[in-house]
Amino acid sequence: MSGSAAEGHILLAVDGPVATITLDRPEKLNALTLPMLSALEAALLAIDADADVRVVVITGAGQKAFSAGADVVAWSSLAPLDMWRTWTRIGHRVTERLESLRQPTIASLNGIAYGGGLELALACDLRLAGDHVMLGAPEVGIATVPGWGMTTRLAVVAGPARAKQMILTGIPIDAVRAAAWGVVSEVVPHDDLAAATDELAARIAAQAPVAVQVAKQLIDANRPRTSLEALGGGLTAFTSDAREGQAAFRERRPPEYGGS
Repeated sequence: MSGSAAEGHILLAVDGPVATITLDRPEKLNALTLPMLSALEAALLAIDADADVRVVVITGAGQKAFSAGADVVAWSSLAPLDMWRTWTRIGHRVTERLESLRQPTIASLNGIAYGGGLELALACDLRLAGDHVMLGAPEVGIATVPGWGMTTRLAVVAGPARAKQMILTGIPIDAVRAAAWGVVSEVVPHDDLAAATDELAARIAAQAPVAVQVAKQLIDANRPRTSLEALGGGLTAFTSDAREGQAAFRERRPPEYGGS
């Protein structure tokens, strides 16, 4: 695999031992759609099959967002069972594939990372953030739960109490707090993010690739699984609150929840 390719608002470029995946929908803050998830999965499969790729970088197009998460407009019209069959299952599959890549992965957070965008970042091995970045888990605000592994992965890196604070309140945190909590690996000035990402990727790529990949697998050997989250997403999709939350989002008004 060499050169670059684009499909479904996902760009894949390979420069020597470094593969870069760009979420390329900046006009929608790189919000994720099903075609984007499919294209992302295809890119990950191609990278996994390429023996020359030693490091993978994921970033977002534009200056505002890594990714604002799953496109609510795209999924809110689905019936609950279809939501479970498509968005939840496919999103889990893609984030699991990303997490289990043999190559180390770096999320270069060039803008906001909310919901599914944060979940993609959490599935990476390292997260570099520009100092202007905000990270958040807004799902309960529209009467659902994180659906692609956040409840597990965020608790691993930040601890259960801080994961609960982010998920149960929906309040975003800035990059400095995210670093203090372990959610991101490092914070750099916004203008230095690309160079810092390139430097980190080059440093990893210069090491012995088999040793690096085996070390990654050893560290990840006892990581918790995320299967329970899919059941939670399916349950919340059937509630009246879920319908109200999605309608309120589309109509740009505060939701009125009844607790059922």
